[in-house]
Amino acid sequence: MPDPHVPQISTALTLAPTQVAATVALLDAGNTLPFVARYRKEATGGLDEEQIRQVSLLLGKLRALDERRATVLSTISEQGQLTPALAAQIEAAESLAALEDLYLPYKPKRRTRASIAREKGLQELADLIVEQITTTETAAEIAAAFVSEQVPTVEAALEGGRDIVAETVSDHPVVRGAARDRALHWALLYSEKVDQAEDARGVYRDYYDLVQRVDRLRPHQILAINRGEAEKKLRVRLEVAERDWRSAVATTFRANPRSPLAGQLEQAIADAAERLLLPAIERDVRRILSERGEERAIELFARNLRGLLSQRPVAGHTVLGIDPGFRTGCKVAVVDPTGKVLDTATIYPHEPQQEREEAARDLKSLVLQHRVSLIAIGNGTASRETEALAAEVIRTLPSVRYLVVSEAGASVYSASPLARAELPGMDVSMRGAVSIARRVLDPLAELVKIDPRSIGVGLYQHDVDQKDLTTALAGVVESVVNSVGVDVNTASPALLTHVAGIGPKLAERIVAHRDANGPFVDREALRQVPGMGPKSFEQAAGFLRVRGGRNPLDASAIHPESYAVAEALLRRAGLALDTPPAERQAAIDRLRRRHSLENLSEELRTGPLTLADILEQLVRPGRDPRADLPPPILRSDVLAMEDLQPGMRLRGTVRNVVDFGAFVDIGVKQDGLLHRTQVPAGLELNVGDVVEVEILAVEMERGRISLGWAAAPSP
Repeated sequence: MPDPHVPQISTALTLAPTQVAATVALLDAGNTLPFVARYRKEATGGLDEEQIRQVSLLLGKLRALDERRATVLSTISEQGQLTPALAAQIEAAESLAALEDLYLPYKPKRRTRASIAREKGLQELADLIVEQITTTETAAEIAAAFVSEQVPTVEAALEGGRDIVAETVSDHPVVRGAARDRALHWALLYSEKVDQAEDARGVYRDYYDLVQRVDRLRPHQILAINRGEAEKKLRVRLEVAERDWRSAVATTFRANPRSPLAGQLEQAIADAAERLLLPAIERDVRRILSERGEERAIELFARNLRGLLSQRPVAGHTVLGIDPGFRTGCKVAVVDPTGKVLDTATIYPHEPQQEREEAARDLKSLVLQHRVSLIAIGNGTASRETEALAAEVIRTLPSVRYLVVSEAGASVYSASPLARAELPGMDVSMRGAVSIARRVLDPLAELVKIDPRSIGVGLYQHDVDQKDLTTALAGVVESVVNSVGVDVNTASPALLTHVAGIGPKLAERIVAHRDANGPFVDREALRQVPGMGPKSFEQAAGFLRVRGGRNPLDASAIHPESYAVAEALLRRAGLALDTPPAERQAAIDRLRRRHSLENLSEELRTGPLTLADILEQLVRPGRDPRADLPPPILRSDVLAMEDLQPGMRLRGTVRNVVDFGAFVDIGVKQDGLLHRTQVPAGLELNVGDVVEVEILAVEMERGRISLGWAAAPSP
């Protein structure tokens, strides 16, 4: 029986119902997202990972809505107020906001003016005001019938009746929904500087006197305003035009000029708007705007993290990593092409020690002694000063280059239990230099050791919902790790943890089994690991590589369940299982020319999408998708901001992408801003892209560099 949400998800995401139904069934059966995307293409109709993720997210939201719906129905039913009509409205509610609007009149509240008036027996009078009865009696005469010991005067009765009506108006789901919708389009947000507030760097200068329609606010502006308000630098308010809230109220409550209670309803509506409705609408709109801003910030953070993790490895180098510093010196670590630590040192080239000549001599000695071919410099404090030193040292060493790398998270890793286990006995600060060196050789393998939130490739990351951020970033790490694949005989527990179907405990067991029994000789040997059950093996096997083992297919992304198909294809092409991949291309091409994919898939009883993937892997087994990305820029000299002139063209690396543009490292102390208006329409930049830019302006006093577009990313 297909999930009842399939039609809604299908419509929302413009996907075929069969694709959605199959995807939901696979996810509900405990299959991981990477496994479904890679190895169940026939069932999903070839949905990619992002489409499957969207199905999963929307399904989760709809099921959470169902749970809340059940709670609302139960609560109202227990109050004895659930009518068939109300139940139908609740069942039909398609959003959490619509559901909460329906629930609001029945939601338990603290004592209010309206509840006190009800306790005094004034509900009937309130009903008469809402009904706008027509009679020859005056309002005072009608209210006189409600005077009692608790309600001593006619005016007290009318006031209490108006209090009940005001709450009724404010809580009415149609009124609340219509007012919110109008406010989200037409309300004005006012932001101004708080008197006497200190903002020495002018961080919030753009918001000192801002008036903007809320539907025109950009996500980063919303989050900046929120932060400025939280820091008591900005005062923020929302203004909903009277015509908008009055038209919302008029959908349900309208004064009848012929009713003696018309004036009472008008007073109650005005009170409802000022005291209840507009403050609630302002809270709703600010919350919705914040959610939109946070969603966008999380989306950008995830995208930037994907770019950072997907950066092309710089393989084959002996790397000297430098964690720069002033007072405590620069920590230096040399690692070989496998990441093994060869040597460490501390140099003091900067103030206050200023032992520059000795530092340069020590650095050059390490480079020559270990045949270093690449120097990696962390981009934190003293980075550019250290870069100048490195450029000076390698000036006479033509085979050596340097690059500046993000050191975000290096200090977090250094103090972690994992770092203590990997680098026992090493000083905490020195581990940071090792991390910097290793993240050049393989950014993914090193960065997965760090909480993604500590990597710092987003804006306002501390202002967003941390649970949502963690979930999104974990999804990115999982996606990249499984896309690249993991060598099961060399991977760290941190890397194995993110392989589909494994997790932290099983990752530790895999490494412990490897340490105790030696390298895995094939994928089947993984079944001997305690905790590696049939489901875990099914999910993980295709993403784990065994290079140089018994079965050459174990080094590819072909899943063991498809080995029979792969072997049949090789036989059809006249190839042996151990034929080197480089020699397979011509034979596979001939096979493809003789037989269509559809005919082959019929003959081999497998789907054409799966077959296409197998054919690709037979020719290029386990190919790293990062190889298609541009290599990092290796430099041999250093620039200063003073060297920059408008019109100068430089190659740079995208370090961060935000809503208003991209920050580009062009080899000087400050990253330049390539504003979104300078990026060609339709081009999406990612962290790690290498671009050619033109200097538009340099503001020395503010440390700002404005960039223009000069060329597309390098191939």
